[in-house]
Amino acid sequence: MNATDRTPADLLRSALAADPARPLVTFYDDATGERVELSVATFANWVAKTANLLQGELSAAPGDRLALLLPAHWQTAVWLLACSSVGVVAEVGGDPADADLVVAGPDALDAGRACSGERIALSLAPLGRRFPAAPAGYADYAVEVPGQGDRFAPFVPVDAAAPALVVDGLELGGAQLVERARADAEALGLTPGARLLSGLGYEGWKGLSTGLYAPLAAGGSVVLCRNLDRLAADALAQRVESERVTVTAA
Repeated sequence: MNATDRTPADLLRSALAADPARPLVTFYDDATGERVELSVATFANWVAKTANLLQGELSAAPGDRLALLLPAHWQTAVWLLACSSVGVVAEVGGDPADADLVVAGPDALDAGRACSGERIALSLAPLGRRFPAAPAGYADYAVEVPGQGDRFAPFVPVDAAAPALVVDGLELGGAQLVERARADAEALGLTPGARLLSGLGYEGWKGLSTGLYAPLAAGGSVVLCRNLDRLAADALAQRVESERVTVTAA
């Protein structure tokens, strides 16, 4: 990746310029049997649409705080990069009452209603399906995002030194996040084209790094597995082989 990349959004732009067709995020949910594979181009398209939703429909601006109440999931990864693109601070597991807006999965809808700002709900159902009806007090992400633009340009340039992510009680600027992700990638032995399988949750930095940021910083890809504990050892070994995994963090 480019040494000049200073935010996660920069890393994604470099990945898109280098090889848009290669896989970036392959997601498994071993409770539902779901498998989704997103190329760099497809992932970047979801990020652009979500960033346009944030900036346009939700009127989010740099420095706004977003309580991200989602598990490890490919759509969570999209939201993290969309926040970086706009300059919104993603607070993983943050307090909705203190946030400017909230993004919540089906298990966190009640908690998310403490937010007085905009609220977006994700069903996290296979294929990104919408809710049968939007939950009370929320807009349904699957309804709102498809009509957004496929290209994104921030109204205000994102400051790489400004806060970008809050996790584990730690606030990281965009440049700090990228530096940590690069260091983690080196420690994990990730090189361009590496394929990392992660069964870690997104509630802490380690899970976020192995499950998104470190592979992105290294020019690799991630096989992100939710509910991996439901998978038998022989099935896991088969997945490692079939997905051409080079590094495992499970």
